[in-house]
Amino acid sequence: MKSRHLDYTLLIIAGILTGFGLIMISSASVGLSQEKYHESYYYLKNQLWRGLLPGLALASLAFFIPYKNWRPLAFFFLIASIGASLLVFIPGIGVKIGGSTRWIKIGSLIVQPSEFLKLSAIIYLAAWLSAKGKKVKDFSESLLPFMILMVIVAGLLIAQPDIGTLGVIGFTALAIYFLAGAMASHLALVSAGAVILFFAVTRFFSHASNRLKVFLHPELEPLGIGYQINQALMALGSGGIFGVGLGQGLQKFKYLPQPASDSIIAVIGEELGFIGLLCLLLFFIFFAARGLKIARGAPDDFGKLLAGGITCWIIIQALINIAAICGLAPLTGITLPFISLGGSSLVITLAATGILLNISKYSKL
Repeated sequence: MKSRHLDYTLLIIAGILTGFGLIMISSASVGLSQEKYHESYYYLKNQLWRGLLPGLALASLAFFIPYKNWRPLAFFFLIASIGASLLVFIPGIGVKIGGSTRWIKIGSLIVQPSEFLKLSAIIYLAAWLSAKGKKVKDFSESLLPFMILMVIVAGLLIAQPDIGTLGVIGFTALAIYFLAGAMASHLALVSAGAVILFFAVTRFFSHASNRLKVFLHPELEPLGIGYQINQALMALGSGGIFGVGLGQGLQKFKYLPQPASDSIIAVIGEELGFIGLLCLLLFFIFFAARGLKIARGAPDDFGKLLAGGITCWIIIQALINIAAICGLAPLTGITLPFISLGGSSLVITLAATGILLNISKYSKL
């Protein structure tokens, strides 16, 4: 497998997105940082030490390890990430925040295992489906085990509950299945199952039901379940075309919930306006274009599915986050890749980018 030059364009795009994210975190978190820790940049420092630095270390490691080396480890990574996700339910290890048990505490670190599950699921699906060849169109060889895996992941995430991450993994898995050459009828069956599961979740889980209600009726309980989306839309609207200026936004000061993480796009819209949001969206489009180009030029099916899966995951998650804050999809609670506050999210996003850059060294395009 001959090594070529890496995709410098993708590297620059990822660097710009990461740097922009740090700038916006410093702005969006300043009020909360002052309130809780009596300093302006506590959360920025936390993102640097627990997100950026370990993320760069893993990205560098992933870049220098030939991507084919991940293939024999795929099943181990999947089992390890599922095991880590089960730890959230163990008292004393799992950490409950805002009604959800999605984190585990390791010393002074709080880690979200579902972020690792995203990448391990992509590596496993890429390895498994690439080995199927023409059998990817077979019901018992392909569709049945694929759906069993999705049911296991769904049960694990619904129990936390982490419906947003389930949506990201589900859409990404479906994209990888499509790229692997699955039959249209099988894709339709999986999609139908996902729709049924979605309505079942909204039926039996009150928080999911409330988010669906607010999505359909944003005016519902503006000081209750509709508070976050109403404040987000107010921030976006007040930004106008050019924004009120970097650092000058008001919604981040005790008005907008989770201003540096889930809702950071609203802060960007308020401070940098429609132009700032458009530029950010363009960078994600550029990332998608480069990632899919790398996937098309990968020398083997595993590389194609791995690169395609990583690219689809990052873009799908970005689109879901942006759409939710803009009122175009139900609120999910997931981060905006590269941008939002969240050490686990940034670490895994950068590690995945390192793998994508490694694949680009062998791409034929």
